[in-house]
Amino acid sequence: MAGKCDTKSLGDHGIYLLTGEIDESECEETIRFILEANLNNGHEYLTMIVNSPGGYVNAGFSLIDVMNGSKTEIRTVGLGILASMGLLIFIAGAKGRRCMTPNTMVMSHQWSGLRWGKEHELLASQRGDNILTGMIFRHYKRHTGLSDKQIRKYLLPPSDVWLSAKEAKQLGLCDKVKEF
Repeated sequence: MAGKCDTKSLGDHGIYLLTGEIDESECEETIRFILEANLNNGHEYLTMIVNSPGGYVNAGFSLIDVMNGSKTEIRTVGLGILASMGLLIFIAGAKGRRCMTPNTMVMSHQWSGLRWGKEHELLASQRGDNILTGMIFRHYKRHTGLSDKQIRKYLLPPSDVWLSAKEAKQLGLCDKVKEF
């Protein structure tokens, strides 16, 4: 039929847009996209565009585990803001294939949580807190090459750390800074 448009979606091109808060629902949708792409073997690589203020750590690490296990390489593009868990997801992209746009803002900080309960419950939850802190440090070390001391100094000091894309590149959080 003359004049018919054949419209393709971002997913048809192996592109996924991860925006907003990182939560169970958003991570489930992203995980489904990666798993289906791996099953279909239709793409040489996937591109995940990340623009996120952060969110839930456990949901984010479930996505990171799937990214790390993906047979199909996942390239990441940082756009807008990469903060907290959004940053941790972004840096899980394939080494050498993590790109930020020049106007991307980056924020890293120590995780936070609220605890209620009796003394014995609070003491028991400390074990989980220690596991989480270890996971975050190992993740930063794996994807940046920084030491524990450097991570604590530059990425996880007591106050929030704000970085430009160029500063993030200097710390190994991305591999290149370029226009989209």
